[in-house]
Amino acid sequence: MKKTTLLLILCLLTATFTEAADKLSLRDVVNGTYRSQRILGVNPLLDGEHYAQISPDGKRIVKYSFKTGKEAGVIFDIETARNHKLQYIEGYIMSPDESRILIQTETKSIYRRSFTAQYYIYTVKNNTLEPLSKNGPQQVPLFSPDGNQIAFVRDYNIYLVKLLFNNSESQITNDGKFNEVLNGIPDWVNEEEFGYNRAFDFSADSKMIAYIRFDESKVPMFSFPLYKGMAPSLNQFDEYPGAYSYKYPVAGAKNSDVSVHTFDIKSRVTRKMELPLDADGYIPRIKFTQNPDMLAIMTLNRNQNRFDIYMANPRSAICKLIVRDEAPQYIKESAYENMVFYKEHFALMSERDGYNHIYWYTLGGNLVKQVTQGNYEVTSFIGWDETTNTFYYESNEGSPLRNATYKIDAKGRKTELTKEHGSNSSIFSTNFRYFMNTYSNLNTPPVYTLNDNNGKVLVTLLDNEPLKEKLSKLDMPQRELFQFTTSNGTQLNGWMVKPSHFDPSKKYPVIMYQYSGPGSQMVKDSWNVGGKGEGCIWEAYLAQEGFISVCVDGRGTGGRGAEFEKCTYLNLGVKEAQDQVEAAKYLGSLPYINKEAIGIWGWSYGGYNTLMSLSEGTPVFAAGVAVAPPTCWKYYDSVYTERFMRTPKENGDGYRASSALERVNNLHGELLLVHGMADDNVHFRNTAEYSEALVQAGIQFQMQVYTNRDHGIRGGNTSYHIYSLIAKFFKTHLK
Repeated sequence: MKKTTLLLILCLLTATFTEAADKLSLRDVVNGTYRSQRILGVNPLLDGEHYAQISPDGKRIVKYSFKTGKEAGVIFDIETARNHKLQYIEGYIMSPDESRILIQTETKSIYRRSFTAQYYIYTVKNNTLEPLSKNGPQQVPLFSPDGNQIAFVRDYNIYLVKLLFNNSESQITNDGKFNEVLNGIPDWVNEEEFGYNRAFDFSADSKMIAYIRFDESKVPMFSFPLYKGMAPSLNQFDEYPGAYSYKYPVAGAKNSDVSVHTFDIKSRVTRKMELPLDADGYIPRIKFTQNPDMLAIMTLNRNQNRFDIYMANPRSAICKLIVRDEAPQYIKESAYENMVFYKEHFALMSERDGYNHIYWYTLGGNLVKQVTQGNYEVTSFIGWDETTNTFYYESNEGSPLRNATYKIDAKGRKTELTKEHGSNSSIFSTNFRYFMNTYSNLNTPPVYTLNDNNGKVLVTLLDNEPLKEKLSKLDMPQRELFQFTTSNGTQLNGWMVKPSHFDPSKKYPVIMYQYSGPGSQMVKDSWNVGGKGEGCIWEAYLAQEGFISVCVDGRGTGGRGAEFEKCTYLNLGVKEAQDQVEAAKYLGSLPYINKEAIGIWGWSYGGYNTLMSLSEGTPVFAAGVAVAPPTCWKYYDSVYTERFMRTPKENGDGYRASSALERVNNLHGELLLVHGMADDNVHFRNTAEYSEALVQAGIQFQMQVYTNRDHGIRGGNTSYHIYSLIAKFFKTHLK
């Protein structure tokens, strides 16, 4: 009897220790313990048979076969390169003929997409490294098409290095100055909202450089405080705090004056293009075509509902309008982000028929054909194979929740190249004979395969089986997609994460996560969904703590055509909040949901819509967390806000209806406000003004401020602190 009891105790202890060992910790979540392996930095090589990739240790650039996935050689090795010893490869740019490589090191971030770095020129044939410039760090270097020159930006001016003349360095522009004039790089708002960091290009014959000049001298200044802090420590502010000041145009404010210029490298003559641009218009891209006498200049009016493509002669400066695309609301970013120029044609994305599709034009602006059509969205134009007249692209034709890679041949025959249903993303070889595909779904971490151009899998490069093995030792929750119909008849998509030992007879508290911003999509059949991605790992932790997590994409989100996405135009946040309320009411009707314990949270636009939803007027949320939220669109930047709202002068009623500040008195539920004081994107001002409105309304709330933190609120122990704060808040108010 004693022996049996002892054995039973030992078994129970063993089970307890096993359970403890397999428990998912919040540290695991924020530290990336269960992060999926990925293949990054892939660049197809000229021969069409190979691709290049940085080695996992960051010390080599390795050549791999597209057909077999096997290593086929080493292109660059830190250990054997001559003249200079580097620590790590942080990025690389290959010359057009692949005889030289720019190696990126000592990278220092500026804003979301901009950074400075020290670049080294690696010459393949003699295995030598030499600095691109000895006069300070560089930005956005670019090889000329002949590979004999490199242009870059330093201190807001453009410089040129001639490789055939002993790397002689000359300065092209001279008026660049912080907070005044930027040459060849966009200002803050253009970088952030038009999604690019280089604003210059070489002509096809390598004889000219075209660039955009941003004059932000008249743009209003914004400042935020900086303190010494700890991670990192800004020692210059040890005794007194400081401030960072930069140009930031809010809605309706003065934007940068933009102009396009060309520089003749031989004659050193600079010309200003005679561009008929509105005084307050935008230039989101410039690009030389394969014809050196044709510079494509893309422009938008301030309301961003008219997109023009001009062809400029870089020497005569004459600009000719070749295509105009207009929309009742606004032009999507894909129009200029996905434009590709060929010898005699170019591809343009447009929503003119209600869905995002590919249109094929001559360089003169004549429409040849609409390549894709139907009630689905083309999400990416991959390229056109000139030898076979075949178009390659990604779309969500099968479902708004999934996407696949397709090709359309010269006879119009369409082939779906990716066979697995979920999320697919493809990188093709330069000759389109092969492609690397990344596949995942809600329950499958990324799988990387090499395929032929008919979709046949040639080899699996990475399947994340070690991750699946690690996750199998945890008590992982159930993840599923669902749909429901709102009271106004709108069908909405969502995903749900239930505890692993889900009991339908119990009633669970719910935490709703959402972003809800225009064109965004949080609900997909993809591994990279959830508050921290990685297979809903954050939601897995919450499930372990007894919560059901839910995400619903309301009206205004992407993947379902222009009518659904743009129905929030001029009234941001109104329909989005209504739909989150509808989602909460639907969830509350389910037998296993405690309708009195539903919370909502989000970051950035998701934080904004949390506030809008809590104050929509229907008391369905017990608690909410708003991280880095815009609270009044008059405080946010011009390009983004006006794309969806126009200016406050034009749309005063819309701005009032869309302001969380105007809804403060309707706030229902417990609230936690979180913001970084050095947020250059959504200024802390938004939370400061909202908190003051709550105080004056007599509404109690919690608030957490993070010193020196930007929009991402990271550094040191910060990520763990913020997620433990959110978890504790919901545990307190929902359980």
